[in-house]
Parts: sequence; structure tokens; C-alpha cells
Amino acid sequence: METDAQTYSYGEEAAPPERSLAAAMLRGALCRCPACGAGGLYRAYLKPVDACRACGEELHHQRADDAPPYVTIFFAGHLIVAAVVGIDIAYAWPLWLHAMVWLPATVALCLGLLPVVKGALIGLQWALRMHGFGGAAEAADTHPALDAGIGGASAHR
Repeated sequence: METDAQTYSYGEEAAPPERSLAAAMLRGALCRCPACGAGGLYRAYLKPVDACRACGEELHHQRADDAPPYVTIFFAGHLIVAAVVGIDIAYAWPLWLHAMVWLPATVALCLGLLPVVKGALIGLQWALRMHGFGGAAEAADTHPALDAGIGGASAHR
């Protein structure tokens, strides 16, 4: 695992080393660790490993959440709709044939793209040091009213 900052004798910290965005996203898209590219990214279909077996980089704090399905649907939708329109113009298939071809093709394309897109987004998060990949612990998300003790449970303590 890499160290993100070096401390100099005066107590100033150097900027963390650059991480290649393209390399990290490519490694993630190949379902490999975004840090080293050697370890596997998933232990199940879409479940990332807690840490890379090769380099030890912690991956448990990734927060891809809903972005991979949105991006997958965006790409798959554009590819499938273009193919449907092109085939319909060229060959004028009946509707039942369109349904028999394009529904399974859409499902297969989405299921195939989803781990690739999620891996690329985890690589993006790692390269940009988002959501705990920067080495420093993140502060919990809070609402300003709760911080000031106004309303809610904190007012009744």
C-alpha cells in the first residue's frame, strides 16, 4: 500500500503522488485492482474484495452505489436502440422477432457491462482519492442544524 504524503523536517506535508486516472480506470474495467492491476477486484459478481490480495490496497470503502447501473443503462440503451432502428430500417422485422432478439440481447449486454463499468468507477474513485482512497479518514456527513444542536434528537439530550 502506498503512503500518500511525506512529512518534511518543518512539518509540512508534500503533495501526494499522482495517480494515473486512465490506468486506474482501465485496471478497474478489466476487473483488476486499480492500484496494482495484479489482484482481482471482485470476490463475487459485483461484490468487491475488502483488500487487494497482491498489494494490500483497501477497497472496502468504495462507494460506486447507483452510478454503475445508470452508466450501463446509458451505454446499453444507445447501442441497442441504434441496432434496433438500423435492423428495422434495413430488414423490417416483425415485432415478435424484435422482442425475441433484443430483449435477451439487452439483458446480456447489461449484465456483461455492469462489472466493467463498476470496476472503472472504482478505479476513478481510487485515482481521484475519493471516499477514503486518499488515506485520510472522512468526516461523517452531517446536517448543519444537527451540528448546532437545533431540532431533532440532539435538542432533547
